[in-house]
Amino acid sequence: MDARDVSLAAVFASLYAIMVVIQSSFFRPSAYSPIQLRIADCLIPLAILFGWPTIAGVTIGGFMANMYYIGDVYPWLGIYDVVLGPLANLIAASLIFALRKQQLFACITGAFPIGLIVGGYLWLLPETFLRPDIFGLSLPIWAAVVISITISSLIAIAGIGYILVRILSRSAIVQPLIARGLKVVE
Repeated sequence: MDARDVSLAAVFASLYAIMVVIQSSFFRPSAYSPIQLRIADCLIPLAILFGWPTIAGVTIGGFMANMYYIGDVYPWLGIYDVVLGPLANLIAASLIFALRKQQLFACITGAFPIGLIVGGYLWLLPETFLRPDIFGLSLPIWAAVVISITISSLIAIAGIGYILVRILSRSAIVQPLIARGLKVVE
């Protein structure tokens, strides 16, 4: 990684953290709860275009955002969120990068580590009495939360993130970025 890559990683980290903090400031349950849609996750598929700076950025950004709220409401859950949330971002972004030749498939696949890892510990929250209603099925709470987080990750990553990748990968957008020295993964 050179200075530009480090700078781009810092931009992604800051952008991810800021997006989560702003979302949770106005709509707290939507970014931190068993039923959530973390809009910042739409940045994860940008690993398709920018590679390792995106992977490092969304991982560090997830850490920064979760550190911001550690102990705020559920101090006993904070350590899990600070360690496992960024790990989920790291795995998801790395998986998307590895599968980047098939962009939509990569984005769909990248949503599952977040659903499984984050959903795997969020069901421990006391507010899980708000059991997500998954197609009217009566599921165990852990399964309902894992499915809920996976669905929201599919929306953010495979929906919004994929659209973002498609827009940014247009020649009219990517060529000026390359002309200004930004590395774009082929």
